[in-house]
Amino acid sequence: TLEGVMIETAKTTSLVFIILLGAAMLTAAFRAFGGEEIVKEFLTSLPGGFVTKFVVVMAVIFLLGFFLDFIEIAVVVVPIVAPILLADPTANVTAVWLGVMIGVNMQTSFLTPPFGFALFYLRGVAPPTVRTMQIYRGVVPFILLQLIGLAIVGAFPFLVNYLPNRVQLTAETAPPPVNPLLQQCMERYVFEQYALDLVSLRASIESARALDVSYLPEARQSALAEGFEAALATFALADTVREAEAQLVAALPAYQALHRNVRGLQGDMREIAEEMEAQAETLDRLVRSGSGLDADLERLEQRIERLGADRRAIEAQIPETWEASHKRFLALADTDKKARQRYRRNVDSAYEPVMELRAAIAQAEALAALEDRIKLLAVAIAEEPPEQAIAAIKDAVTVLRSLNGANAIASKLSKARRALKGAEPDREKAHGLWLEAVALFEAEIAWRRTAADKLAAGLDAYDNAIKSNIGLRLQEKFTGDQAASIAACRSIHTDISLSF
Repeated sequence: TLEGVMIETAKTTSLVFIILLGAAMLTAAFRAFGGEEIVKEFLTSLPGGFVTKFVVVMAVIFLLGFFLDFIEIAVVVVPIVAPILLADPTANVTAVWLGVMIGVNMQTSFLTPPFGFALFYLRGVAPPTVRTMQIYRGVVPFILLQLIGLAIVGAFPFLVNYLPNRVQLTAETAPPPVNPLLQQCMERYVFEQYALDLVSLRASIESARALDVSYLPEARQSALAEGFEAALATFALADTVREAEAQLVAALPAYQALHRNVRGLQGDMREIAEEMEAQAETLDRLVRSGSGLDADLERLEQRIERLGADRRAIEAQIPETWEASHKRFLALADTDKKARQRYRRNVDSAYEPVMELRAAIAQAEALAALEDRIKLLAVAIAEEPPEQAIAAIKDAVTVLRSLNGANAIASKLSKARRALKGAEPDREKAHGLWLEAVALFEAEIAWRRTAADKLAAGLDAYDNAIKSNIGLRLQEKFTGDQAASIAACRSIHTDISLSF
């Protein structure tokens, strides 16, 4: 039994791989002989932009389903047409949505006669009284249901895009909130939180500003004060972003139609220019070789002149308002972009001091655990061979640099290590630098322990208030509710055609 199973499995696997190899060979030959370019030229020449191309491709796949099974369509047709569709600047669709649309379309190949797999399965189990034509007529309602499902998926991309986005944002390998692709949807979510919690957020910021931080190092105090000011400025900057976005959205309807018309005309002009260039090269080659007949040369010159006239005629169709409208739209887009950049820099500077200070306080005992190790370095500097002292200092510096806010101590010890290098180690200088490092170390331990007793609770409360809004960009990952909201936003196709 096992031998039979293995043989049948090998046959089936070989069959699939032979299909894949044959499809790869066919696709490679098709592309080598310029077939892909012909398909691309045919699709791009169709009026109506991406929608027309997409409808034609889906109709072709549906018709192929009558004669080919889904494997042949997937490995032969899809690699040719999918890149052409996705490369269109007016596509404004995700690759996931396109793949699902093609997959749902290919599902009909199981039902469409004369080679539908499901029809053969039914024919094999149906009694002889059921005729093949009855089976063919019986599947018509199911094919219509498949097409209705295809139309629903096409009309509501959210149904396709939401789950992949939700899974991506909640996975262990989820992109961090600072990912540039997530910013606009994340800001939309955060701005809603500001509208709901503005009063409580301001109160939390004011409460945090009132905390006693006089025992912190001056640099920490200054950074924390600047962070509080930035946090208070966040809401005005968010309003600026909303205003810039509203102006941009208001200008979109009129500009979109103008942009689509002008870019279409300019595309036609580019095609004519390419043909003129090809004709000019042919004319130049014939003139230089002296092999062209006068009639042929004259015909080429007339052709170039006609193409030039056609190009000028198309150029004349570009509305006079295009340049001004284009500049105005670019100015609005630039204003929106700069407003968002200012907002993002501000919220980062508002949250970073809090995040770093909390990390430093949390590592107070980890830093204190190095006390004996650092103090023993005095013995190594004074008595041990320079090589051993250098190695001991280097190990201590490595540990210190892994702790938040201990770089100043590590820097002093690194200088002491350098003083021990060379033919004449300066132990006295190294000892002096070690003393400075110890003084910094003791000061760090003192303020961190004081902050752990007096400040940590207040900072934790402040962090809990702002980490899901002002500080969201600097979190490690989204929560479930945040991921759901941002996934819903990203599930709607974004129009990027105006950037081209």
